[in-house]
Amino acid sequence: METRPPKKSFWMVPFTVQVTRGLLRDERSRRKMMVISLLIAVVMLVAGLTVLRPWLNPHERPWRFIFFWFACAWETLLVLLLALLDLLLVRAQARAARRTFREELSQTATSDSPDATDQK
Repeated sequence: METRPPKKSFWMVPFTVQVTRGLLRDERSRRKMMVISLLIAVVMLVAGLTVLRPWLNPHERPWRFIFFWFACAWETLLVLLLALLDLLLVRAQARAARRTFREELSQTATSDSPDATDQK
């Protein structure tokens, strides 16, 4: 009889973690995610203050009001954290580029300088 390999179950948490890592590490996708999240937050803010105001009446439907504004705050916090991450990564890249430039500059300076034994 053939033994079947065990079924691989699809775990959502490891998959989500890997996708999130990929999105955060790639500069272009991280910035696209920032723009999309910022647009969502702004649209939610404007809609909540204008069009959805009667639907979000806190006296009639407090849970709807709380959930909506919590989601809006969550999106805003996501944008702020992504911007902070991007700022820190850009600073680290600039620091690494400066370090590399200094090393290259010091190597060319030492290779171009005349040797003390050549002058005698």
